[in-house]
Amino acid sequence: MDTDDYYAFAFRGLLTEQSLDRAGRQTKRVFSEESSRETRERLGFSLLDEELVASARKMALVYTAICAFENSVRAFVSKKLLEEKGENWWALCVSEKIRTKAESRKTEEGSIRWHTPRGDDFINYTEFGDLVSIIQNNWDYFEPHITSIDWARQIIQSLERSRNVIMHSGELAAQDIERVGMNIRDWIRQVG
Repeated sequence: MDTDDYYAFAFRGLLTEQSLDRAGRQTKRVFSEESSRETRERLGFSLLDEELVASARKMALVYTAICAFENSVRAFVSKKLLEEKGENWWALCVSEKIRTKAESRKTEEGSIRWHTPRGDDFINYTEFGDLVSIIQNNWDYFEPHITSIDWARQIIQSLERSRNVIMHSGELAAQDIERVGMNIRDWIRQVG
């Protein structure tokens, strides 16, 4: 194969990519307006009270922020402990109580094969508040990033309280939503 053949092959690949994009190809993580419409139809939104749906949509935005934050903390904890302790960090760095609870949840969910599991890693089966305990038990690795375990605990407890209100069909007041945003911004400014 000569150079022209390589260029032609690469160019055909680029043209194919452009054609797929123009045809509406979506990446795995894109939730388009069309996907949103289809999901609303599957869930029967048109049958539900409009005011209740509007309230739930508002809380869905707040939950989205809290969920993304919670998962970013899980990723931070996992990454840091993997860097410091290696592949066996779960057994070495997490208390037996938290490990047992998480491993039990994963086993239980694994037996229900018809439902999507939370994830592959045990940390996905911990409670939000357990992350503070894991950080505290491995403080030497996290202190350079967080500087105060009490500060981290306060942020996670505050966000967990708001998360629980939303998860149990409650609605947060404006000041609670502002607190959620402030806590997330403060953590990101401090930890990254």
